[in-house]
Amino acid sequence: MTDFWIPRRTLLKGSAAALGTAALSTSTISSAFAAKFPSDPINVIVATREGGGADRNLRAVWSVWKKYLKTRMEASFYPGAAGRVGYEKYMGIAKPDCYTLLFGNMGPEILNWVVQAPRGFKYPGDYVYFNQVDADPGVIFVDNKRSKIKTIDDLVALGKKRPLKVGVSRIAHPATLGILALGKERGFQVNVIPLSGGKNTRNGVKSGEMDCGALPSGGIVRRWKNFRILTHFDNKEIGGSLGKKMYNAPSANKHFGTTFPALIAGARAFAIKAEAIKKYPDRFAILEKTGKQVISDPEFEKNYKKTKAPFELIKYGNRDDCAKYAADIWKVGSQFKDLMKGKT
Repeated sequence: MTDFWIPRRTLLKGSAAALGTAALSTSTISSAFAAKFPSDPINVIVATREGGGADRNLRAVWSVWKKYLKTRMEASFYPGAAGRVGYEKYMGIAKPDCYTLLFGNMGPEILNWVVQAPRGFKYPGDYVYFNQVDADPGVIFVDNKRSKIKTIDDLVALGKKRPLKVGVSRIAHPATLGILALGKERGFQVNVIPLSGGKNTRNGVKSGEMDCGALPSGGIVRRWKNFRILTHFDNKEIGGSLGKKMYNAPSANKHFGTTFPALIAGARAFAIKAEAIKKYPDRFAILEKTGKQVISDPEFEKNYKKTKAPFELIKYGNRDDCAKYAADIWKVGSQFKDLMKGKT
């Protein structure tokens, strides 16, 4: 199908003219369209800038989802204030009709609310995550050519001599939380510097301005010849081709004997106003059903692999899975709230 969209009012006028207004009333047409969902494009607000992991995943998902929903997507990107701008924009303008969704990275946004409550709405309560797309662990990485640091032990040793300059996409982020918690546990000094997004963070590490970076693994593995991953914050070891591109980096827990919960730094998912689910449960059921179909569709795997990002990190999560992840990351974030605020 095509992404071309004719405004609904124009289509209605054209249909009425062709069939004769006397024979077909506007109310009859409206009822017919109301029974079909979606009959208009789906608007998606993205709480970050274009070109990053969220943008990549959204495009790959929608390349297939449009086949099931038989409509087009209109995406708007609202970067700023570590994701708060996009969320507050969505909660402020989205009508509770299931036609406007939010796409964001659950972990960073939830940590954002841990550090400072959102303005104008409540979380948890006012919006619901569903249709999780990936599960990408946080990692610590260095430039593979410029840096003399080759292992996580090298980095820890340097951090015990002087504060490490650590590039991060934002402070309230699972990957940032990982290196802050590890520094506190192992006694090395960390100075995290938010560089606004994954691309800028990678550039800061590549230029040598940063000693290391902390991000979700996907964007680093995609450029594995340029960057070396030193450790990751998943609770399981990562092998196979993905492990090779991660230089067989150990999990922080296994290497240091720590007991951190899994810090999944890339858990991108769609969200919707809770009021929309309550008002239109049938519409939401369509979004849930078709969203799940996308992730298991061979066409999605084919399209995603074209981005060069590792398909091993793709993981579907339903509404309950998202709720569990959100509760877990809220609990972890609350334990380290002072670290993210820079108080300790």
